[in-house]
Amino acid sequence: MSPRILISGGRVVDPASGGDSIQDLYIAGGRIVGLGAKPDGYAADLEIPAQGHIVSPGFIDLCARLREPGQEHKGTIASEGKAAFAGGITTLCCPPDTSPAIDSPAVVNLILEKTEAAGGPRILPIGALTPELNGRDLSEMGALKNAGCLAVGNAHAPMANTLVLRRAMEYAASHDLLVVVRPEDPYLADSGCVHEGPVSTRLGLRGIPYAAETVAVAQVLALLEPTGARVHFAQISCARAARAIARAQDKGEPVSADVAAHQLHLTEADIDGFDALCHVRPPLRGLGDRDALRLAVRDGTLAAICSDHQPHEPDAKLDAFPSTEPGISSLETLLPLTLALVEQGAMALHPALAALTSRPATLLGLDAGSLRVGAVADICVFDPEAEWTVGEGNWLSRGRNTPFWGKNLKGRVGYTLAAGRVVFQR
Repeated sequence: MSPRILISGGRVVDPASGGDSIQDLYIAGGRIVGLGAKPDGYAADLEIPAQGHIVSPGFIDLCARLREPGQEHKGTIASEGKAAFAGGITTLCCPPDTSPAIDSPAVVNLILEKTEAAGGPRILPIGALTPELNGRDLSEMGALKNAGCLAVGNAHAPMANTLVLRRAMEYAASHDLLVVVRPEDPYLADSGCVHEGPVSTRLGLRGIPYAAETVAVAQVLALLEPTGARVHFAQISCARAARAIARAQDKGEPVSADVAAHQLHLTEADIDGFDALCHVRPPLRGLGDRDALRLAVRDGTLAAICSDHQPHEPDAKLDAFPSTEPGISSLETLLPLTLALVEQGAMALHPALAALTSRPATLLGLDAGSLRVGAVADICVFDPEAEWTVGEGNWLSRGRNTPFWGKNLKGRVGYTLAAGRVVFQR
């Protein structure tokens, strides 16, 4: 039986309701049973003092690779699940590019069973649009939905052509599945590894132009009406794509989007010196794009900030820059990087936390991301002023591949609760 927990004296911030006040929060049976006034007859088994801390809904991460099955030398559901809890994340979406890909109920069940055994955060597997992500054939989407997938996508793997994309969107729509698209035209990307701009020219690295993203976005937007699909664009990296998505949203099209937290801070300048830790996909763009992405989060065009977590073993980042593997280990920096946007005046606290909680819950149709009475008690208690250094002793992910290693960040999780149980305590 779940314990009765009192979180006392914290600043309770609930973006879903607009609530923001210092009050006590009462938990019993895995759910929130009171805010402010103590429920009749309530007696806590455990009290968490939260003075000076913010009490928010647990974070919902729309993109985190746990590397299992298939790449356990980089991370496992157990190791990365612990890192997620340390970052305040209680629900996360796992893209389908595992090995084998998430293209059958058997793989979905394997992930869910390992998650249950590890006692980790709730994982929502994203099913593959095409078997083995081959881009040619359609997956059995009905079976994937029955197994527990809320969405389907093809991760970074391209579709063979636009007719296959159309049929896949139609098929997904017929099963009321959200289609997650990482927009990148493979021919325009041309095996590039960085943004096509002055830095790529100076370093002699093959660049990926804006057009690789905007053309892919335009293709999908053109197919919305004939297919009836609901589409979520993942990890938008440039202002032009964000503007196209905003125009579609203004027309009432069923379109949403997210951005990786590191894209809101780093730019192409950070790869100078061939820093492979800043080798990411999509690539880091220019300063104007970074600022435009911040505005797009603030106005809700980009509904969510995700970690785009991709842990690697050390060797993956030790080759020549183009040969290194893209990606950042980022579950544990999701909160401080988001809070840094508030510190830097890019946005207020409520929209910043909404991008981690209520907005991703809404677009996934989850009963989560809220602190209302009756809600499941997925909760993060964090100190927004606590400073810490990213490094050994402060890090749980198996991947150390982050450009923020050794940097001082502000904002640290003290407690994470999942379904009313304390799953992380610093």
